[in-house]
Amino acid sequence: MTTHIFCISGLHCASCILLTESELTDLPYITHATTNLSKNTIEVTGEFGDKTLQTIANDLTQVLSKHGYTVSVEKRGQVGNREFSKNINDFHYALPIAALLIIIFIALQKAGLINLITASHVSYGTAFFIGIIASLSSCMAVVGGLVLAMEATFAKEGDKLRPQIMFHAGRLASFFLLGGVIGLLGTSFAFSITTTFIIGLIVGCVMLLLGLNLLDLFTFTKNLQPTIPKFISTRAFKLKNINHTLTPLLVGIITFILPCGFTQSMQLSALSSGSFLTGAFTMLAFALGTFPVLALISFSSFTIDNSRHKGVFFKTAGLIVIFFALFTLLNTLVAAGIIAPLFSF
Repeated sequence: MTTHIFCISGLHCASCILLTESELTDLPYITHATTNLSKNTIEVTGEFGDKTLQTIANDLTQVLSKHGYTVSVEKRGQVGNREFSKNINDFHYALPIAALLIIIFIALQKAGLINLITASHVSYGTAFFIGIIASLSSCMAVVGGLVLAMEATFAKEGDKLRPQIMFHAGRLASFFLLGGVIGLLGTSFAFSITTTFIIGLIVGCVMLLLGLNLLDLFTFTKNLQPTIPKFISTRAFKLKNINHTLTPLLVGIITFILPCGFTQSMQLSALSSGSFLTGAFTMLAFALGTFPVLALISFSSFTIDNSRHKGVFFKTAGLIVIFFALFTLLNTLVAAGIIAPLFSF
């Protein structure tokens, strides 16, 4: 039994920790795995025989590469310099693409064709749009990992369609019902204007952290994102290994509590609504936004994590999320009467 520390690239958030550790500890020869988000390292303990470090790194990469992670024996400084150079190159494409999409969005908003930005709360359109971004970001990697794991488990028995339908049905239903419960809880708290203002600031800050993490420029922001206790999400994620008829349904339901900052920001919005229906439809709109991409993962080989252009997409998504985060923060300040409206949205 030996312990080795490797560098790992592709980490963005707490979901990455959960996914990498779970995937590696599922291997029969690995007993423990610990991912360090700020240092971009992973420590593994197991029986590796006489394998060289490079061979072990290659084996771990083979397991994690389908989720977009690469394990190496390079020193952290070497990995950091290489990733930084690649990040800068990705921005050459991401900046103009994001700018064009934001301009189109503003034009549609000004023309009254869409209404994603409102003065005081997250609209259903915003929740749906954020769901689309979330489904293609690294923060949803854990849900994609669940889908792929279930597909592999039930495919061995020749049953591919039913488990996927049950998973998505359970996910959509749980987001609607649990979103409604969260909204109903909001009525119990009788939120004051100050509390609603604070929640709006938290939602904006969480989204800002998500956007910065997608840019992959800073390490300190990766540890600032709030998440549920690790022992809860780890045990929930392990449900995928239970081979039972109802497993896909249960796994779809527990995605509501897995560590995804996008989900948490929408949950806060549902809470502040103080309404069962508003909370339910906010979370349902978010879940419907994630559905197309997750359905593609379920029924095809689609995954952006293996694309050589994934860096460009993540940074484009990050810039757009930052745009929405800043507007959310500004609108929260406007709704509280702290500042005058800066835009006529």
